[in-house]
Amino acid sequence: MANPRGFLEVRERTTPPKRPVSVRIMDYKEVTERQNATVLTAQAGRCMDCGIAFCHNGCPLGNLIPEWNSLVHQGRMDDAAERLHATNNFPEFTGRLCPAPCESSCVLGINQPAVTIKQVEVEIADTLIASGGLDPVLAVRHTDMRIAVVGSGPAGLAAAQQLTRAGHTVAVYERDTKIGGLLRYGIPDFKMGKDVLETRLAQMEAEGTVFRTGVSVGTDIEFEQLNRLYDAVIVATGATVPRDLPVPGRELSGVHFAMDYLVDSNEVVAGERDTLRIDAKGKHVVILGGGDTGADCLGTAIRQGAASVTTLAIGAQPSTERPGHQPWPMSPTLFEVQSAHEEGGERSYLAATVNFTGEHGSVMGVTVAETEFIDGQRLPKPGTERVIPADLVFLALGFTGPETAGLMEQANTEFDDRGSVARDGYYMTNTPGVFVAGDAGRGQSLIVWAIAEGRSCAAAVDKYLMGETRLPAPVAPTDRAISML
Repeated sequence: MANPRGFLEVRERTTPPKRPVSVRIMDYKEVTERQNATVLTAQAGRCMDCGIAFCHNGCPLGNLIPEWNSLVHQGRMDDAAERLHATNNFPEFTGRLCPAPCESSCVLGINQPAVTIKQVEVEIADTLIASGGLDPVLAVRHTDMRIAVVGSGPAGLAAAQQLTRAGHTVAVYERDTKIGGLLRYGIPDFKMGKDVLETRLAQMEAEGTVFRTGVSVGTDIEFEQLNRLYDAVIVATGATVPRDLPVPGRELSGVHFAMDYLVDSNEVVAGERDTLRIDAKGKHVVILGGGDTGADCLGTAIRQGAASVTTLAIGAQPSTERPGHQPWPMSPTLFEVQSAHEEGGERSYLAATVNFTGEHGSVMGVTVAETEFIDGQRLPKPGTERVIPADLVFLALGFTGPETAGLMEQANTEFDDRGSVARDGYYMTNTPGVFVAGDAGRGQSLIVWAIAEGRSCAAAVDKYLMGETRLPAPVAPTDRAISML
């Protein structure tokens, strides 16, 4: 602990500055700017000697938060980066994208604003990258074991990096033209610039991880062939099947899944294509779903020049204060204002979608109604219907699980009652040598859980192949975070 009185002397929680709304909506550059070093040092010094660091419990990775907070306060950024990377392969991702359940568990948060853990984390990572210190970590020995990782999202990349560093030959298969999964195609650049991803991928390639893009396992190469080539296979394909809304008018043109819209925009922003397939310019946009994906659609639509954007959520507006039924150190459900919400648009709660209306096959409006509880279900209340004009509708309702055809079918893997790939306590499916990590086995979750599962799955694979492992295993497949209850 660098400053025993830090949390008493610096009571104010200071978050990093953001670019002005009028400026940032003109481009897709990251909204958040770097924090002043003096401010960062003071904020890190607010981390208290709490005895039992509940932030460890809040973080699925078990990040050594008090240790690197203390090192940042002392100005020892290189040492802080070493401690940070001891538990987290990609802090530059989580520092931008994770909702920070660790901050909900911060002991200081009992009677003061929590330590800005997430911001300290990303500043450590960015400082290391800016200094050119993100060197490859080369294996001290090499085995003759070959491992295939299917899917290049955070779980697949974490597993691949851990196993490469353990000395195995690892190939990551990705059906898209570039590596990254939803990190590349699902996350807008205003939340995470793709240069951050490219820097980490360059490190992984220098370490020896092989990337095979444009290859759909189950189609371009069948599972049987993959299984013959490799000693183990890790399925990290994510939970990519979107939740649909089967109401009248769903077939109308202009009603899209949110991820189709985000992928389209990200490809154009990246220069992979010249024109948008789904363009919100001058259109009235309605987004169904009030989570992160909905906010990403909001920020994207504003940048494309939408005439209006309305976000609908079926639930009630969350409280701005921690509710009594979610006491510390639980991760509470709170009203959240993301950067996209600062930029415009309207938000409506307790709104149930009754149908989509349109003419000549194109959507023109969304009929919504207030909701009421009937037999434990939130249903539309008769007589409260109203129509919201809509030229585009995006369904940001979450995901139901992984795709079942192709790879899963050929590998003959079983599924659990939640629709995820079933696995034992060591991440192995019912098919020997086939493991699953991340959302494909866990269900839709947080990026920090994906990385934690990738690391743990890597340890399980290493032990399966070698009889023992020294790789860390932060979580078991049966773990459930308080924040996900």
